Amino acid sequence: MNDAFGSVQSVLVLGGTSDIARATVRKLVGERCRTVILAGRDVTALETAAEEARQAGATTVDVVEFDAARTDTHETFVADVFARPDDIDVVLLAFGLLGDQELAEQDAREAIRVGQVNYVGAMSVSLPVASRLRDQGHGTLVVLSSVAGERARRANFVYGSSKAGLDAFAQGLADSLVGSGARVLVVRPGFVATKMTEGMDPAPLSTTPEAVADAIVRGLGSHATTIWVPGLLRYVMSVLRHVPRAIFRRLPV
Repeated sequence: MNDAFGSVQSVLVLGGTSDIARATVRKLVGERCRTVILAGRDVTALETAAEEARQAGATTVDVVEFDAARTDTHETFVADVFARPDDIDVVLLAFGLLGDQELAEQDAREAIRVGQVNYVGAMSVSLPVASRLRDQGHGTLVVLSSVAGERARRANFVYGSSKAGLDAFAQGLADSLVGSGARVLVVRPGFVATKMTEGMDPAPLSTTPEAVADAIVRGLGSHATTIWVPGLLRYVMSVLRHVPRAIFRRLPV
């Protein structure tokens, strides 16, 4: 339960080794969050992130193995995590794959791999999480979407379509929670300079994990349902969304 000042007291991070996840945990701990649960596949890397959270001031930090692609384990995983004595205030869905667009066009298995994690895996774990938050009567599921899902581009339509599906799912899930005390916060960053995008040319209006983390924390403290990072992207995408396809496919975006 949020403290008397409205600060988050506990957070579960799905994809706890991502740069955005780690920046968000640091920010939340700086805002008085004291319980951190980091979930992901690479336990060794999670332990490094856990130590970072402890150094920042978290008093209870746990590491839990979680694989977004193994949907048959998600119900049990969520049940176990929420069986802990204290409620969970925030669940941050921060896992995802960029994938290889050129490979995906030649080998459907690569496209399936991206879709399995970014959409199917996210949907699979979000539903039981939302159910638990509803039972608590409070809590926020933060879903890292992307502006790439606003309108799929030729250069990355496999990734973009997986994020489009996730974004639509998250919005519908948010509507299903209205009145329950629980909510969903959809975050749509632009190009973020992380290890996932290392070596790529930054796109216009690029941002950082720290800026995304700041926006998430602000969003948690407001009644927002969707936030863009940077905020200017909201207006840029409102224009690009209506550009005719024949023109859009030739734009350097």
